[in-house]
Parts: sequence; C-alpha cells; structure tokens
Amino acid sequence: MDKLIVKGGVRLKGRVNISGSKNSALPILAATLLTPETCVIRNVPDLSDIRFMLEILSRLGAKVTFEDGVVTTRAEKVDSETPYDLVRKMRASICVLGPIIARCGRAKISEPGGCVIGDRPIDIHLKGLAALGAESRMEGGDVYVTSKELVGKEIFLGGKFGSTVLGTDNVMMAATRARGLTIIESAACEPEVRDLAEFLRKMGAKIVGQGTRRMEIEGVDHLHGAEHSIIPDRIEAGTFMVGALITQGDVVLTGIEPEHLVNLIDRLKSCGAHINPEASGLRITTPHELSSVDFVTETYPGFPTDMQAQMCALMSVTPGISAITEKIFPHRFMHLSELRRMGASVELEGATAIIHGVEHLSGAPVMASDLRASAALVLAGLVAQGTTEVNRVYHIDRGYEHIDQKLSALGAQIERIR
Repeated sequence: MDKLIVKGGVRLKGRVNISGSKNSALPILAATLLTPETCVIRNVPDLSDIRFMLEILSRLGAKVTFEDGVVTTRAEKVDSETPYDLVRKMRASICVLGPIIARCGRAKISEPGGCVIGDRPIDIHLKGLAALGAESRMEGGDVYVTSKELVGKEIFLGGKFGSTVLGTDNVMMAATRARGLTIIESAACEPEVRDLAEFLRKMGAKIVGQGTRRMEIEGVDHLHGAEHSIIPDRIEAGTFMVGALITQGDVVLTGIEPEHLVNLIDRLKSCGAHINPEASGLRITTPHELSSVDFVTETYPGFPTDMQAQMCALMSVTPGISAITEKIFPHRFMHLSELRRMGASVELEGATAIIHGVEHLSGAPVMASDLRASAALVLAGLVAQGTTEVNRVYHIDRGYEHIDQKLSALGAQIERIR
C-alpha cells in the first residue's frame, strides 16, 4: 500500500495545470450507456475512480478505450447487472442506475461504497426513479429496479441536507428516455451537473434549466453518440490554491474555470490572499500574514464540502480562531484527529470545528480516512516542521491526478513509497 513522505518548509512556486473533473467525468461516462453509438470523452483524468468506472462499463458490455486523457466507448449491448466487486469501491458507481433503467428497463446494483464521510443513502435516487415509473426493492444488499415504461412527471429531489448531485444526475439521465416531460424541482446546480446536461444535449437530449433549481427534460426516442470535453476540476484547483497559501507561495493555476470557484475565492480573499487573473490562468500569492475566517459548507453555489478538510489544514496555522461548520456531511471531520497529531489545536462542537491557529505543525505519521482528508494531511505536511508520513494514499489517488508529481514540480519535497 503506497504512502507519501512529505518534508515541510518549502514554498510552492510555479505553474500547475488543473486536470479534468472527476465528479463530472464519472456520470458523463455512465451516460454513454444511453446510446449504442460511439462516444468520445476528452480531458478525462487518470484516477483510480475513473478506471473503476471504465471497468464497470466494460463489465456491462461496453467496448472501452482510455489513452492520453481520451475515453472512447461503444455500448451496443448493455447488461442490467453491475458487478459488486467494483461497485463496493466507489460511491459514484450508483450513477449507472439511471442509464441502465432507461436502456434496459431493469437493473440490479449493489449498495455503493466509497469514502467514509457520513450517511449517504440512495433513497432520493429511488424516489425520483419511482416517480418516473420504476419500482424498486432491496434484497441481500442489492437494489432491484424495474420499469415497463418511464413516463415524465414533476419530481421534487430535495433532501435534509440539500439537493443531491448524483440523484439529480440519475433522474436526469433516465428522463431523457422517458415519455413526455419531466420537471425536476430542487435540482442540484453544481457545474458538474451542468456539464452532464451539456453532454446529454450533444447526444440529442432536450434539457433546459440546467444550473438552476428547476430543470425540464423532454424525453426522446433515441440518443446518438457525441464528443465532449470534461470541465476542469474545481476541487483540485481549490486544493492547490490552499497549497499556495499554506506555504506562503506563488502559484499560477492554468486550465481552470474561476466562475466555478467564486465562493472559495471570496473566502480566501477574506483571509488576505491575493488571487488575480493572468493571461494563462489564476495567480495565488500571500503578500502578508493571513487571518482566520468562518464559513459553513452548503450546496452549490455555497462553500463546497469537498474543500472543508483542506481549509481546516490552512486554518490550523492561520492566526486567530476559525469556526468551520459542516452542513452537508455533519460527521465529515475524521481528519481533525490526524491534524491534532501534528500539533493542530482543534475542538469539535457538534458539526462545527473550532480551530485555534498555531505557530507551526510538526511532522508525524498520519492516516488518511477519505479522499479530501488525504489532501488536507498532505497540505499540512507541506508546512509542518520535519517529515510527515501520509498512509492509505489510495484515497488521494481516487480524486487527484498525479498530485505528488504536480507538487514536486512546484518545489515540494514529496516522495511516494510503494
């Protein structure tokens, strides 16, 4: 099992290109099951989650190739049963459910796995598909879904923690082949949902309102093949922004979409960061000492839950007291105990982390609990005195393309031990 050895004390400096979005690529790859024709998807990051999805597509009957960031698929025939040994590894595997139902009229899928960041049931997915006419039942850890015909309907998809991204994706994909008009109220507005909608439109789907709380999908009889390029990964971009700030560095991010990062940029500027556009990208510098900030994670366009752990690492060495409240996954604070091992002063009160900035962190062996926690521990290691050993980095390989190589190119002293 790989681990990362990080020696702290080096300012990050230089340019880094942001990869394609994992959270956009996964549902778009699943959507290629909706057509028997060839689809070409570009700017696909080379991640373990992506390779899990490609193997799922292959096991479902699609012919798949992946080379130099380009995935080509052709799903002339589609099996209705997904393999448990792959589904258990990745939460986003649930997004094949909508396409399979639309294509086959039935589906069997195991409860998906992934990061341990809190309860993430699929009941809203099944509720949305039920509204379209799909019946479901649970048996032996598997979900069985059947439908004689999908029929458009008005559907409310809100949950107790806000809109569901993958639930919106699943219902939207199924609705493209439903008879009549489907209206999704309380739809997720994330850029990744808009990217999926754009790909489906290229396939011939009739969708309006993507990026708003109300989406309308008019079902069509046939979807054709299409080509599409994945949007940049806003969470990877945010992670490198924090990396520049925590090391008091000077980093230019290229290949990004600043409009997807408005809330994060606002919070970082409130800390005192200088974030300025350049011809080739966005430059992040720290001209003086940062100050603490408070924030609450929310659904888009609010502060992203996927940046909460990285901000905890930054606030742990920022003067003052910060209050970080997690409203999406209230139990997503497993990284705090590992930051404490490095000398962070953190208290957890319910779903709020109270962080007292310290002068320095100390390198220590730490254990990654999930994807974003892994990134937070690497960031903490960049600024800690001494050496930090981050174990279980298979988590970080799920969502960051060659992060150790990218950090090394910026000057970081980081080594992967296999």
